[in-house]
Amino acid sequence: MDQQTADRIITEYLPKIYSFAAKRSFGYDETEELCAELVGEVYLSLRKEKEIVYPDRYIYRVCSHVYAKFVASKKRREGISADHLMWYEEAGFLRVETGEELRRLRREIGFLSRIRREIVYSFYFENKSIAAVARETGLPVGTVKWHLNKARNELKGGIIMERKTGRLGIHPIEAIDIGHSGMPGSDPPEHYLSDPLNLNLVYSVYHTPLTAAQMAEELGVSPVYLEDRISSLEENGFLVPQKGGKYTTYVRFSPERYSLELQERILKKKLEAAEVLAREYAPAVRSAVADFPDVYIPGGNTQLLEAAAVFYGVIHKCCPPPQRDLSRYHIKTKQGSDYIATVWLPAQQSDLEYQPTLPKVDYDCRGAMTRQSEKYGAHQVRSWSVDTRYSSRIGGWRNNRVSDYEYLYEWLTGALPDIPANAEKLARLHERAFLTSDGKVNIMTVKGDWNRLFDRIPPLSDRLNRQFADFALEEAEAVARDYPPQMQELVLASEAGDFIGNTVALMVLDILYGSGAFRPLTENERVTSLLLFFSDILPEA
Repeated sequence: MDQQTADRIITEYLPKIYSFAAKRSFGYDETEELCAELVGEVYLSLRKEKEIVYPDRYIYRVCSHVYAKFVASKKRREGISADHLMWYEEAGFLRVETGEELRRLRREIGFLSRIRREIVYSFYFENKSIAAVARETGLPVGTVKWHLNKARNELKGGIIMERKTGRLGIHPIEAIDIGHSGMPGSDPPEHYLSDPLNLNLVYSVYHTPLTAAQMAEELGVSPVYLEDRISSLEENGFLVPQKGGKYTTYVRFSPERYSLELQERILKKKLEAAEVLAREYAPAVRSAVADFPDVYIPGGNTQLLEAAAVFYGVIHKCCPPPQRDLSRYHIKTKQGSDYIATVWLPAQQSDLEYQPTLPKVDYDCRGAMTRQSEKYGAHQVRSWSVDTRYSSRIGGWRNNRVSDYEYLYEWLTGALPDIPANAEKLARLHERAFLTSDGKVNIMTVKGDWNRLFDRIPPLSDRLNRQFADFALEEAEAVARDYPPQMQELVLASEAGDFIGNTVALMVLDILYGSGAFRPLTENERVTSLLLFFSDILPEA
């Protein structure tokens, strides 16, 4: 760069360079000394460059480099400037001499509480008086001084201490799936826990309550970046305050290790229960709904209704869960959602020497899901469904929308004619196969309130309920041992209640379809398998 251009730039930026030096110096003389070094180095650097596109960035980088060398080499009697922060030996401050100490100082400033960090920044970084800091923070002058003194002590101790990043900072967890039981509304747990940092923040307090600073150390992240996240997670129920400024959580995480032997032992007992239910309970359910009136079944296969009734009866009227107060496990977000949240983690087998004795079978169930229209009311638009391998529906609860049933109701009442204005709604009904290509309703429809049907389904006998409940509690206690103390009440209730649940219900259907009691489903019947639509009007046969 020619001399004339370099002179013009250095003249233009001289006030900014002086300001840079003043903010980082102790006294007028030191400012002048540092400014002289900065101007000289910047001028020489400009002359070496052919062209500078962004002079602001370039000059700031040069100044920062010169300042770093200045701090490393300059010895001062009164104190030194360390990354904007002054330390006075005669006032009892820690003297920062090396780059490593400076790095630790920066780190420890991040571990101060929000108010102390703001006070330190205002007083040291921005050179504001105690009185000015007090006015800005709304605190008494004495309180500001107290916070400054506490901050100094914390910083001195923190610089000496060796902080170690925890396991989650080196090997963070990843969720296989995130689910809920309850009312997600527009604010399901995925909105919070799909974010990897939020997920690991919540998991960091799962086994042992931690403070915000301890959470940050476990994750290897400065608390500065976590404060807003912690506040949001607390406001929405994912982090729960404890004594001493610590947090815990009532989100249920699946264990990271599992016993295959225990899993198979429980599965075998469930298979035994399913055989009993298929033999002694399913016939009673089928008989109870065999002559149920006012029901529309595509294709006329009444076994579709019987299968749905058997599944409903097994999960809702057999072996009721123990009565426990689970209110503390309900996450209530600011958006009005209310649910119990579950996160499934990858898990490693703990008993590698154990050889499996059961074949792998898909017992995955999504539901039972209920949908109810606010627009039309429950007596006109309501549904119950469970998605399993017996159904062809995909997408789980996210793809099971109230609007699907509202559109279908409008089609039944003639309020949704096949015109271009309704193309999007009709496309949705065809996408889900709720309507056939020739406009026929393709899901089971029951007229009237769902209690007309569900009240017909008999409960399990007291004898079998007692038999199943005893084993369910025993196995629930074995499972609960793998969970932290604050989660065991939930695990005991859910495991005991789910012993006769979706998995056993699916096993019962396997027995009934496998034995020929139910004939195999056609692809068209799989659209409505285990799906019931309740309305005050039936489709035309």
